[in-house]
Amino acid sequence: MEKIRIKDVALRAGVSVGTVDRVIHNRPNVSESSLRKVKMALKEMNYRPNAYASALAYNKIYKFIILLPKHESEAYWNEIEEGAENAVEARRDFKIDLEKVFYENINEDSFISAAEECLGKNPDGIVVVPSELSSTRYLTDKLHEKSIPFVMLDSYMPDLRPLTFYGQDSFASGYFAGRMLMLLATNEKSVALMRRTKDGKLTSMQQVNREVGFRHYMRDHFPEVRIVDLEIPFGASTKETDTILTNFFNNNRGIHHCITLASKAHIVGEFLLRTNRREIQIMGYDVLEKNAECLRRGSISFIISQHAFQQGYCSVDALFQAIVLKKEVAPVNYMPIELLSKENIDYYRRNQL
Repeated sequence: MEKIRIKDVALRAGVSVGTVDRVIHNRPNVSESSLRKVKMALKEMNYRPNAYASALAYNKIYKFIILLPKHESEAYWNEIEEGAENAVEARRDFKIDLEKVFYENINEDSFISAAEECLGKNPDGIVVVPSELSSTRYLTDKLHEKSIPFVMLDSYMPDLRPLTFYGQDSFASGYFAGRMLMLLATNEKSVALMRRTKDGKLTSMQQVNREVGFRHYMRDHFPEVRIVDLEIPFGASTKETDTILTNFFNNNRGIHHCITLASKAHIVGEFLLRTNRREIQIMGYDVLEKNAECLRRGSISFIISQHAFQQGYCSVDALFQAIVLKKEVAPVNYMPIELLSKENIDYYRRNQL
């Protein structure tokens, strides 16, 4: 099929090439008469603009921000960052400036301060990892007022009307985790739920929703099994954690299976290896190398992957598609819920898109 040029459209409409260009790119200073003629010519000729080429020719610098919790050097959030950076690299033909802004987990003042910092930068788009609903709404209301699109990552809050969402269905993931745990612990009377908390609260909304799903599964299918909470304070030292774990397992000798709905299963896994407690296992989330090593050595039974790299990559790419290329994006994008064991961990490709 022969390519239709702007010059051809201008000839059909009886206007200048510049007028056609202004109409195609929704720019001002076009008379009503010329606008009608150009639109008619575009329709008759079935003209389809090359959005990629048009955006490239525009030569604008786009500022994107990713707002996420402060974290340790080896953490789930590192893969989010790496994915986001790779998305920018994949679009290196365009001038995209990606900036990271961090807030402290379970600290609403910190989140509001980080939100104000983001707003002050007047970005073209933001990727938001939500905190509490009220403080997240404060930010997203401001973004709507300024007509700044935002992608929600990790935890879905549909009432806040994001451009799109990337992450797992947290409730379904927790429900699934309960089922997988009980394949191993079918005959157990008690199981442990490790909860990493800060000031008595779980450190993400995603964990809250997973726990709801997990407890629903246990209530629906194993109501007789007791769930014993194992509280590990956020930021506890290895010595402090070892003391907590030693006391817990000494006082609960009937527990052989533990689960955490966060990414730090290796805290218990490494403790079990150091203390040679081979009768106990834990399962958890995310393919951190420490988790993978415990999985290979048998102290972690299963890991559930949530494809953090892909979440980071796709979130930034969604901003690119919507803002730069002016394309529609799907409003909800649930990530796979994948189960990894020591038999398949070495075949897992964390950065596969």
